Amino acid sequence: MESIVDTVVLVAIAVVGAALARRLGFVAPLVLLIAGLGLSYVPGFPEAHLEPELVLIGILPPLLYVAALQTSVPAFRLALRPILLLAVGLVVLTALVVGFLVHLILPEAPLAACVALGAIVAPPDAVSATAIARRVGLPRRVVTILEGESLLNDATALVMVRVAVAALMGTAIGFWEITVAVSRAAGGGLLIGLAFAVAAAWLHRKIEDPLLDDAVALLTPFVVVIVAESLHTSSVVAVVIAGLYLGHRIPYLLSATSRLQMEAVWRLIIFLLEGVVFLLVGLQLRTVVSTIETDTATTVQVTAVVFAALLAIRFLWMYPATYLARLIPRVRNREARPPVTVPTVIAWAGMRGVVTLAAAQTLPEPGADGVPAYPRELFVFVAFAIIVLTLLVQGTTLPWVARRLDVREDNSAQDALAEAGVQHAAGRAALEALEEYADGAPESVVERLRGLVESRGNNAWERLGSQERETPSAAYGRLRREMIRAERHVFKIARNEGRIPEEVLVRAQRELDLEESQLQRSDD
Repeated sequence: MESIVDTVVLVAIAVVGAALARRLGFVAPLVLLIAGLGLSYVPGFPEAHLEPELVLIGILPPLLYVAALQTSVPAFRLALRPILLLAVGLVVLTALVVGFLVHLILPEAPLAACVALGAIVAPPDAVSATAIARRVGLPRRVVTILEGESLLNDATALVMVRVAVAALMGTAIGFWEITVAVSRAAGGGLLIGLAFAVAAAWLHRKIEDPLLDDAVALLTPFVVVIVAESLHTSSVVAVVIAGLYLGHRIPYLLSATSRLQMEAVWRLIIFLLEGVVFLLVGLQLRTVVSTIETDTATTVQVTAVVFAALLAIRFLWMYPATYLARLIPRVRNREARPPVTVPTVIAWAGMRGVVTLAAAQTLPEPGADGVPAYPRELFVFVAFAIIVLTLLVQGTTLPWVARRLDVREDNSAQDALAEAGVQHAAGRAALEALEEYADGAPESVVERLRGLVESRGNNAWERLGSQERETPSAAYGRLRREMIRAERHVFKIARNEGRIPEEVLVRAQRELDLEESQLQRSDD
């Protein structure tokens, strides 16, 4: 009972913290992390400890899976080169450089342990970065690169951590062994992700009950991760591939009801998971600090060097990766040369998060299974400190940097024009289908459907016009909402007076709710 109460308290604090962050315009993970740190000093507040298995198998899969579901596969494919340069090349370089720098400061610590620390802090978590990017209005290609990087860099970092830990434990690691380990992890994860994605797609096609559809969708990332981990392949690659495959095909696999329900369920789950995780990071910081045996000067020095190195390496990597590739004619002809402000913003969007938290706690204890002595408690603290510093420094200033450098893109007019054109073609297809299947239907019904198609087409073209005056669709939405409010009131009174049963009210309420949710489009 006590653990249930603690969980409810944490979730409630996470919700309040997220609401406060939105109201103040801050990054929610940073607010929750600070709140957790403050609560850790409250006498009697329960101590928190996140097991790495829980993060890697219970929290990370749904986060990655939903991010992959929402990623545009065509856009991802077009940005694959910069994504791989960041998710693979930059992570490997960061792990090695940070590892050597830490080894210079702590020569008594094995190089393998230092490289493991470098791999732990190497992958940025783009949960906060992409949220800010969308809010500020960064170009879509920038958002796609940040999202794609966060989907794949975790796999690179976790494989490097495993290789470094194996070397630390005395296992012979050479070029061939590393190649085999990476190939098995990435290739195996890809095959498992594809296999389970195809199986899940087949199930979705067969299932007609929206609740069963949602149950399969919820189980998919966890099943994929459990199987991938049991076969010692990359669970991150597997769950990302499954998400990309299914996300691209969702319009053909799920019914409208299933899609609406699944989107609402996933949004709630991700909102709660992200909030609770960063809250727990803050709650653990006090415990992590209390376990450090290294002197304060060395601790500060290592933390400062690692943080400075992460910033410098990302900046030094971004500019050559962006511009040297355009010396190749094929790349230059396909991709426009971006202004220098674009790689600058991408370089600044390097906040660390969930993976750094989980990977840090997978470091083996010194003395166990032949592991040589090294300052594990210092390395864990550095990982936690990097999460805090990157959220505090980069997370709070990224909107200002983006606005200052004017790296913004307003796609509203272009999107409205594209939508209007496609809506016109869709309307013609709808009218053709109506004529084909209208035999025997009442003329009033046919005319009503024709009016609906015409109204949707007009709404799409209205968005291209001036927003200074209320458009007909906006007026329709405003007036229809007032009508729905009046209808809903009448149904509630009838239920209260016993003239209709609760079931009738629920059914009518659902129909009115669905219509009102559709009217939200007129406000966008």
